[in-house]
Amino acid sequence: MNFTKTLALAALATALAVPATAQQRVSIGTGGTGGLFYVLGAGMADLITEHMPDTTARAEVTGASVENIRRTAAGEMEMGFSSSSTLYEAANGIGAFEGDPQDVASMAYLYPAVLQIATTAQTGITSLSDLAGHPVSMGPPGSNAAVLAMRLLEAYGVFDANNAQFLSYSEGVDALTNGTVDAAVVLAGAPVAALIDLDARADMVLLSVDAATVAGMLEEFPFYQLYDIPAGTYPDVTQDITVINDPATIFTRTDADPALVEGMTAAIFDHLDQLIQVHGIARRINNTDALNVPIPMHPGAAAYFDAQ
Repeated sequence: MNFTKTLALAALATALAVPATAQQRVSIGTGGTGGLFYVLGAGMADLITEHMPDTTARAEVTGASVENIRRTAAGEMEMGFSSSSTLYEAANGIGAFEGDPQDVASMAYLYPAVLQIATTAQTGITSLSDLAGHPVSMGPPGSNAAVLAMRLLEAYGVFDANNAQFLSYSEGVDALTNGTVDAAVVLAGAPVAALIDLDARADMVLLSVDAATVAGMLEEFPFYQLYDIPAGTYPDVTQDITVINDPATIFTRTDADPALVEGMTAAIFDHLDQLIQVHGIARRINNTDALNVPIPMHPGAAAYFDAQ
């Protein structure tokens, strides 16, 4: 055997003896395939796969916030999406997590998910106080929308369980246009498809929140925030409308590897220009608002933002 062939065989043997770099797998808990959590989660998975060496990420279809929190805390997923309210309740062992606090930590605030309460000019309703005695579509049963809508209407003293109907957003808009209800609730980033549709079908009126009236509610539920929907967001909205924001957040478990969390955060926030191509709501995501989280931030995410 000549010397060159011997070297080649030795090199091959050495290569075979050294295992290939292991691929780290990242699972991201999102929501249903039609929702923003899934769309953005799939985009984030692509960014992590592209920009984190030896890492492959994928978005999982889930039941959204509560499922994401339980599975991430259990180590089944590396990160997940949640509303701020649900994440706060999970960390503090209240609400859906009564007596069972979850080991979760924030990664970042993403974008506002705002409670939009719509009616039409035909109803004559111009304020939340006017909803007393009127049937209202509160959103899907058990949803964050329904919970927040009940709390808001209670703050105004106009919640009536007998007048509450629990319909999907599209069903609520249909019920409003055919007169079955006099107002319909949607919890989502604005503009949202259901209200774009309503605006095209009727003279839509969005009802504004009075800061003084809801001050007690915001003190009791500190994960909610006031937010202004700018005039022109919908054609029929000609002035800014103040609403309640239950922001979308991403999170991980408290004992997640800081290097992994910092790497995932960097892959997302260093490439927001790519995420905007996935969905325009990503224009709302930025490093400043990212810090506005409902529970303590994971050290890995904090290290990324501290370095910016």
